[in-house]
Amino acid sequence: MSSDVLVAGETLIDWVPERAGPLEDVAGFERRPGGAPANVAVALARLGDPPLFWTRVGADPFGRFLERVLEEHGLSDRFVERDPDAKTTLAFVTHDETGDRSFTFYRDGTADTRLKPGRIDDETLADCEWVHAGGVTLSSGPSRAATLDLLERAAAAGCTVSFDPNLRPELWPNTGAFVGVVGDALAHVDVCLATAAELEALGFAGESPTEHARAAIEGGPVHTVFVTKGDEGAIAVADDGAPWAANTVDHPGFEVETVDTMGAGDAFVAGAITALRNGRPLADAVAFANAVAATATTARGAMAGLPTREAVRPLLEGGSD
Repeated sequence: MSSDVLVAGETLIDWVPERAGPLEDVAGFERRPGGAPANVAVALARLGDPPLFWTRVGADPFGRFLERVLEEHGLSDRFVERDPDAKTTLAFVTHDETGDRSFTFYRDGTADTRLKPGRIDDETLADCEWVHAGGVTLSSGPSRAATLDLLERAAAAGCTVSFDPNLRPELWPNTGAFVGVVGDALAHVDVCLATAAELEALGFAGESPTEHARAAIEGGPVHTVFVTKGDEGAIAVADDGAPWAANTVDHPGFEVETVDTMGAGDAFVAGAITALRNGRPLADAVAFANAVAATATTARGAMAGLPTREAVRPLLEGGSD
């Protein structure tokens, strides 16, 4: 399978609790496939454009389960690696009473920390139009060097490079380490998709999400920043270096009957990539990404709720609140 898009990063098992509260008080969990880049790759496939996906899982039952899930969603196994010497990462999700989530990772030396630089060959990158990665694989192990190598080589090959910082404090020794390593990654990034809190953590100061985005662009070479705001929609800022023209857009999002917000941010990323790759202006890209994210929340499961283009159309035709 050939593709103009390459997504790189972790695929893992999310253990989702049966109810809110601390882990020590939860008796039951539901196993779900997860990992932000995996969700993005599946979302792109659901939207009709299956990407190449570079990931690494363990040679264990969880890894075999995840390989099957990726195959069922139409993703090529060309760069899906099975590590014979490592386990698959597990992440236990905690919900508080307000719905905010935190994660407890079992990720010491697991397969997704063991990506190796150079695995994606120059010929593959030459054929790619867009490369996307996230911040989790930067947090530890050989995968840090592998991810930075990929971003640098993708930029040099002329790919549009997008990046989601995906800050998980549990995986970093301190904020300074996160800022330093992600700063190295951003040196090769064109499009950053983040929350305001993540941009603040990276030192991009401002009194509003728009100001955070402009500060990130001023740091260069990023020319476009999307800032997601949950059920309040998202903003996007692009400067004169963006191929879709400079603009500042604030879209309020869509009102839906939310069932599960897990994976909504990853759905947004896939929607933005899809729209921009299809030549849509920035305002249309923000609207489409918001619609994909909102539709994804109407079913349970980060991957199970990812919509097709047909499923998104009613929101776009109905407008926004």
